[in-house]
Amino acid sequence: MAYLAFYRTFRPTTFDSVVRQEHIVKILTNQIETGKIGHAYLFCGPRGTGKTTLAKIFAKAINCESPVNGSPCGNCPTCKALASGAALDISEIDAASNNGVDEMRDIREKVQYPPVNGKYKVYIIDEVHMLTQSAFNAVLKTLEEPPAHAVFILATTEPQKIPATILSRCMRFDFKLIPQPDLEKLVKSVYDQTGKTYEDEAVAAIARAGNGSARDSLSIADMCASYSQGKLTYDDVNKVLGKADFFAIAEIAEAVVSHNGGETLTATESVLATGKGVGVLLRDLLSFMNNLAVVKMCRNAEDIVNLPKDKYEKLKEIADGAEGHTILRTTEILAKCEGDLRYAVDGRITLEAALIKAAMPSADYDIEALLARIEKLEKQVADGVKVKIESRPAPTPAPEIKAPQPEQQVKRPPVEAVPLTEEIPAPKAKPAVVEEVESFSPFDSEPVTAAEEQSTLFEQPTVSAPVQVGSLSDKDKATLFGRFIRLFRTTRRNAVLFTLCMDLESFFEGDTFVLLTTVEAVYRSLCREDNKQFIAEALQSLGVFSFDIRLKPKGEDKYEKAIGELRDNFKGTDIQIK
Repeated sequence: MAYLAFYRTFRPTTFDSVVRQEHIVKILTNQIETGKIGHAYLFCGPRGTGKTTLAKIFAKAINCESPVNGSPCGNCPTCKALASGAALDISEIDAASNNGVDEMRDIREKVQYPPVNGKYKVYIIDEVHMLTQSAFNAVLKTLEEPPAHAVFILATTEPQKIPATILSRCMRFDFKLIPQPDLEKLVKSVYDQTGKTYEDEAVAAIARAGNGSARDSLSIADMCASYSQGKLTYDDVNKVLGKADFFAIAEIAEAVVSHNGGETLTATESVLATGKGVGVLLRDLLSFMNNLAVVKMCRNAEDIVNLPKDKYEKLKEIADGAEGHTILRTTEILAKCEGDLRYAVDGRITLEAALIKAAMPSADYDIEALLARIEKLEKQVADGVKVKIESRPAPTPAPEIKAPQPEQQVKRPPVEAVPLTEEIPAPKAKPAVVEEVESFSPFDSEPVTAAEEQSTLFEQPTVSAPVQVGSLSDKDKATLFGRFIRLFRTTRRNAVLFTLCMDLESFFEGDTFVLLTTVEAVYRSLCREDNKQFIAEALQSLGVFSFDIRLKPKGEDKYEKAIGELRDNFKGTDIQIK
């Protein structure tokens, strides 16, 4: 006898042996036991979930002379005739190749004749959505009022393509994907019956590759059984599926989550050089990132991913060293890349560009990349960095400028304002002895002394003359934000503030300098006590003693903004909005 594939050899013949679909099996068995058989059924759902199998079992059961628990007995003459394929009472039609109106007219004529052996004449129409509109119209009236001995079973994977007039005349049953544990149990049962030895991790990999389809899982299991002569291993299954080596994928993922662009590109090129397709590598990376997320967040991760011990330990090592936000951002970038590959001329460049973008958040300007950079800096602050301090002379600190209190009305003689553009030499620093102490400064790129830290807080080549309150001209106000940013750019300590303030909006409300942002994370960082103190000192050195930090709503009305600017430009003028 010719060899039969696993999915044909082990196809269920009774309702009890069907994998899952309990909700459908229960209804069909109750109808058979009570004799309430419908005239039209619609079986719809993903491929390989048992639509045609259940249709055949149901067709045999309603013609069986003595069904057992709703299933065909397999011993009566009718069951034996149906099993041999010689019975004329069950007709299986492929609508993909017989989709014309003539074939449906032929069914309409033959359905009038009574069954030969059984009680019912059953028509199983596979892929019914492939029928033409004329073919649907030809079978419509027969489907609505068929003879008492006729039963139609329509099977399809795309029920949305079937006309509503057909759907309304059928009892619809939606098949669901089969869970992975049930697929593993099915594959193990088949291997046990055939005498094939296996590893549990190998069976789990087969079930995952089946994606909820029993037929796909058995087909893969059939190939793996032919590939491996001895015990089936996890690596054997990966080779059959054409997947890249696990540790090669792990090397790429580790380089990405550690933000090493060079290592990421090198590891990717090494895998592609072995002949792996870009699409295959991308799917393997997405699967690996999904496992990383599971290990990072789930307590029973080892049971969920079900990998060999050495591979799971490598996965856990990478997950422990990666931030959750980084894993999520990388997964989103790769998922978007999967869609871009469909239209890419060179898929290799598209994939490598996505990996470099994921590995180098500092080169990306979207909000997710900014949050990743802030998260990294906060982690450095939490860890703490100790640096060795050397003794250096400290300059004489500049006199502190205090803002006048509103309630104090002090008459002062007129003071001639010094232009902001005029520069005067900075005072010479007096030598001082500073004790060596340990200072915490996580944003410094090199050791900094306590004296140097104080002198370089807002250090510039020259020092502008102090400006009295209210002496800022319109020109000075227009250039204030640029000079304010320059203060942070010229100091090493406030590199983070420089990054946060780059995209701020600014304007004056009277003598109050307002800093505006639309990013909530930036707003929270700027409102921290230490950052607000730095900003206050910087603005005081520029002659501004009142400032405010505000969060701009994302959906701010442009009309209201324009009205506000109009009122600012024409102060003292009565503006009426109609």
